[in-house]
Amino acid sequence: MSAANKPERRKLTFAALDEAVADAENLLAKGYDKVGNWDLAQVCFHLAEWLRYPVEGFPRTPPLLRPVLWLMRNTVAGPALRAALEKGAMPAGQPTLTQSVTAPGGDPSEAVAKLKEAVERFKAFPGPYKPSPLLGVLDHETGHKVQRLHCAHHLSFLIPQA
Repeated sequence: MSAANKPERRKLTFAALDEAVADAENLLAKGYDKVGNWDLAQVCFHLAEWLRYPVEGFPRTPPLLRPVLWLMRNTVAGPALRAALEKGAMPAGQPTLTQSVTAPGGDPSEAVAKLKEAVERFKAFPGPYKPSPLLGVLDHETGHKVQRLHCAHHLSFLIPQA
């Protein structure tokens, strides 16, 4: 497919995390085209990990990054989060934790099931959430908004086949 004919990202908004799971299940059932770098298994694994972190705790930050994240958390992270939530979109191409990204070609059925399990666990968690090294402690409502936005961001790069 030429670059001129390449489909664009979908514009997704999820009112509930279950909608993200349903979208992933639809992509698994119908097939999809990628307009980003990750396949369905990578997306679902990544989302499941980020749903797990606020419940179980975030991976330990390397010592050299701690002051950088502290500075960002106390200056730009709050306004950037508010802007993303107001806009309803996350910027593409931002760095992420390497342990939340798997190699391409994983088992998409297993990854979708992992996402579904992580969503159920996140929804059932009474809180409080574990502090994010970048965002600090999020309240329940904001935590759910961030997770829905994150799911919409990554799933938007996968276009269902007709």
